[in-house]
Amino acid sequence: MIEWNVSPTLIHIGPLQLRWYGLMFLAGFLIGFQAMRKICQWENKPTEKLDSLLTHIFLGTLIGARLGHCLFYEPAHYLANPIQIFKIWEGGLASHGGSLGVLIAIGLFSRKNREFPLWWIFDRVVIFTVLTGAFIRIGNLMNSEIIGRPTDIPWSFIFERIDKTPRHPAQIYESLCYFAIALIGWLVYKPLKAKLPAGRVFGLSVALVFSARFFIEFFKENQEAFESSMPLNMGQLLSLPFIVAGLFVFARSFKKQA
Repeated sequence: MIEWNVSPTLIHIGPLQLRWYGLMFLAGFLIGFQAMRKICQWENKPTEKLDSLLTHIFLGTLIGARLGHCLFYEPAHYLANPIQIFKIWEGGLASHGGSLGVLIAIGLFSRKNREFPLWWIFDRVVIFTVLTGAFIRIGNLMNSEIIGRPTDIPWSFIFERIDKTPRHPAQIYESLCYFAIALIGWLVYKPLKAKLPAGRVFGLSVALVFSARFFIEFFKENQEAFESSMPLNMGQLLSLPFIVAGLFVFARSFKKQA
């Protein structure tokens, strides 16, 4: 068993602090930005628009993830105390909300930049969105949050900041799945590049990510008390429409383009 008591803060600089979670979040975005620059060069797209695309995705992720947590997990509390929604530093981000936020942000960007068709962006950005999700789960591990259920497996973690109970390292399970799915998306995209059928990588990635999320939820502690009385928790229920939509888009990508 692994006794885990890592500090969420990597370094202190005077009154400021660099936290592992923020570093992991930033690492995913920066890797994605550099990879998208290379993709634009391969496919003759203007790289000067990438700063705007990155800004849209960053804001879409942050706003969507925050609103997703507030509305999916604690709607009564936040509707009664709306000012609390803005206190992101107190924690509370939901990946399903972040996913919806990214989709909306990309849609807004594509409407203003016609040289970047919507599905072109979806099929490429999704690879690095999944990669960022893998890094974020490492950040969750460093924060000792999103912990697993109690277990006696040899690789269990004792999150000392929480309790003395051996638990599944669910953050690691999810991170490894996301790294693998990002690699699969890249391997599907790389040989085809500009000839990639619309929706192929996006549909496959979405279906795989939320299928992994659905099954890994069985190894996680519920985030909110009300989920204990549910046959499937909120994360699983929210994953189901994403799985169906992903499979539909993936299957559609094999039909002749209209």
